[in-house]
Amino acid sequence: MNIGFIINPIAGMGGRVGLKGTDGVYEEAVERGAEPVARERAEKALKEMKGGHIWLTGGGILGEYSLEKIFPEDEIKVVYENDTDQIGETTPQDTHEAVKAFLDKNVDLIVFCGGDGTARDVLEEVDKEVPILGIPAGVKMHSGCFGVNPKASAKLFNDFIEGEADASEVEIMDLDEERYREGDWEIKMHGQALSIYEPNYIQLGKQSFRSVDQETQKRDIAEFMIEEMEANPEYLFILGPGSTTAKIQEVLDLDHTILGVDVLKDKEIVELDVSEKDILRLSERAEGLKIVVSMIGNQGFFLGRGNQQISPEVVKKAGLDNIYILSTPTKLERTSYLRADTGDEELDEKIKEKEYMKVVQGFREYKLVKVQA
Repeated sequence: MNIGFIINPIAGMGGRVGLKGTDGVYEEAVERGAEPVARERAEKALKEMKGGHIWLTGGGILGEYSLEKIFPEDEIKVVYENDTDQIGETTPQDTHEAVKAFLDKNVDLIVFCGGDGTARDVLEEVDKEVPILGIPAGVKMHSGCFGVNPKASAKLFNDFIEGEADASEVEIMDLDEERYREGDWEIKMHGQALSIYEPNYIQLGKQSFRSVDQETQKRDIAEFMIEEMEANPEYLFILGPGSTTAKIQEVLDLDHTILGVDVLKDKEIVELDVSEKDILRLSERAEGLKIVVSMIGNQGFFLGRGNQQISPEVVKKAGLDNIYILSTPTKLERTSYLRADTGDEELDEKIKEKEYMKVVQGFREYKLVKVQA
């Protein structure tokens, strides 16, 4: 097969530093100490992918360097070159031009590493001409073309080339990052693409659930979490994004960052909209950490999607037994598994080994939910 392969080098850099994305804010991300993550995640997937194909790619950091580490030189063909090899100087146009070059060479499949924004760029050129497959590296990923983690993307790739998985239509979604940073959650469907489908390895699109009953359910969960704060006054409570976690601060009559990560102690605000470094700094003066996250409806992700500020280092410092996963019963009914994609294989393995984790779905009410590897 002829495989097109492209990396968005800046994808995911804004996550741990609290920028909720990297589109248009690369320089600010670097100033906050952000480091590239896309190339490492791409190479995790490539190492698991079976060779023997022709890889058409972009020069240097756009794909060539990563492919050279894994596949023979005669299997790699650079079909697009940009004018720079600096991460901060690449643009979405590089993705567009590379994909056009892939289509001119009649590729059988396009593999890309990035987030929803990269998926949109690919979709705009490909439409449904050839299947696409995403290696997840962005801050937020709601499109249905991504594997649940890099190794899952590799499994999908291998199944497809061996004829064990077919291509089907998936939705390409994206969040308006500028409005997202201002606290406005607006996800739009930008079209449909062909992608490799296998329900255990591909992530489904996010589903939102809103009703009066849901608000009552969230309040019950909030009341329970407030009780937990009262029982652990010396602990920092790290509250992840989402309306379910935000309900805790709403009940306490506190400010909150609905799309960021906030830190509370003894029912009072310590700091709002924090980064990974902020959490680790604050943790030095606390007895311990309690992590409070909600899961993404339908997908089941509770770590690694939109809450990268709660990094592997933060999770290890808290301990897996100090994680509260929140979900209303309504959302939980439509979510079969819990998933984590922290970027730390050792940590993901420990989460997988738990097999089941407790999800808070009401006041002192839990449900055991299977963890999918």
